[in-house]
Amino acid sequence: MPIHGITERSRNVKDGFIFVARKGARDDGILHVQEAIERGAVAIVVDRNTGLDNNATKEMTLITVPDGRKFISHASAKLAGHPSESMTIIAVTGTNGKTTVTHFIGQLLAMLGEPAAVIGTTGLFMNGRKVNLDIPEMTTLPAEFLHPLLRDCVDAGMKYMVMEASSLGLSTSRLDHCKIDVGVFLNIGVDHYEEHGSKEAYIAAKKRLTTMARDLIVNAADRECVELVKCSERPIHFFNELMVAGKMIPYDLYPIFLPGKHNRLNALAAVTVMHLLGYNYLKILQLCSRLKLPEGRLQRLDGGDVTVFIDYAHTPDALQTVLASLTEESTGELITVFGCGGDRDRGKRPQMGKVAATYSSKVYITSDNPRNEEPSTIIEEILMGINCESGKINVELDRRAAIEKAICYAKNGDVVLIAGKGHEKTQQIGQELLTFSDYEVAEVALRTKKK
Repeated sequence: MPIHGITERSRNVKDGFIFVARKGARDDGILHVQEAIERGAVAIVVDRNTGLDNNATKEMTLITVPDGRKFISHASAKLAGHPSESMTIIAVTGTNGKTTVTHFIGQLLAMLGEPAAVIGTTGLFMNGRKVNLDIPEMTTLPAEFLHPLLRDCVDAGMKYMVMEASSLGLSTSRLDHCKIDVGVFLNIGVDHYEEHGSKEAYIAAKKRLTTMARDLIVNAADRECVELVKCSERPIHFFNELMVAGKMIPYDLYPIFLPGKHNRLNALAAVTVMHLLGYNYLKILQLCSRLKLPEGRLQRLDGGDVTVFIDYAHTPDALQTVLASLTEESTGELITVFGCGGDRDRGKRPQMGKVAATYSSKVYITSDNPRNEEPSTIIEEILMGINCESGKINVELDRRAAIEKAICYAKNGDVVLIAGKGHEKTQQIGQELLTFSDYEVAEVALRTKKK
């Protein structure tokens, strides 16, 4: 029987599809078998005793497999013709910096005339241009979307694919049947612990990449990363602020033009990848002066006397890194607007509050994506980490109002950092997904301030 596709989402089933009735965190595919059949499924895959209604599936092929996720990964790669084998795949993991590093690698490849695609938090880019596709907004795509996308990229002539490999993507087998040539380890910080169940489980998820990639590139300055790869049998290539793949960086080629030490380190991670791909690292360092930060990563808005930065920093490590960088470059006050997402790691909230209060002259604590949590409860947990004069801290539940107040307060020479959402164009409150852009709100507030 010809098979035209595979999915674990019943609403995506079409004629000739296999439906994998897998049990997820919030829903059970078994409950949607009938819908899948009505939409044209020709086979149902299960990975446990189901209690399925025999009348509903009596004329349907029923397949039992040990692991539904691994089956989706295997079958998606097979149906797409194993496209990863026709490309050089670079997978970048780390708590912070994945988007920036993947885009830097993509830009360097483009400068050399190499056809390259980049996929991750900000979407799909081919040769530097964004391609709008009907795919989930996830850092690492599920296998049923990833392999058809890789096939499209191969058919479009892409020679390289640079992708973000999130801890959740690795732990849920999304990349299991994707051939990975280079695995990059940037850092291990505080995030996603609750989603994985523990810090140990989070690190174990990252560690999976050490067995999946042919070669490993590792930040020698991050102890957790070094510890993570020490038992790996794969070739390991280290980089830090002074070297790429064991080679010292000439002072005159050091990427000092990029804002923040973390972005300079991100650039050197990208240079190390290029060196491993066979390019002369000195030549690549010369190209680094043309690198541009991706949207929402220390994205700058000049408002005359006041400068605003939009950044995706949503972990304590990332927020501290960005604030430390801006402290070095600011001549006036540093004003921070931030919140924490709901239904995510609660342990980081007081830590982020402490970081913001330590580095900032003024802090506006607000909503991020509260999701199904009460925004005021999230803010209370952020405040638990703050021990300073009350005049420094301002609470404003409405994110738009918080941004407007921060920019209105800012004076000549001040810097305003709006952290947490970066490139995002929406805000999730409860089950509603509202249109919201930090950049656009800040832009309007700056124009109003000038009047």
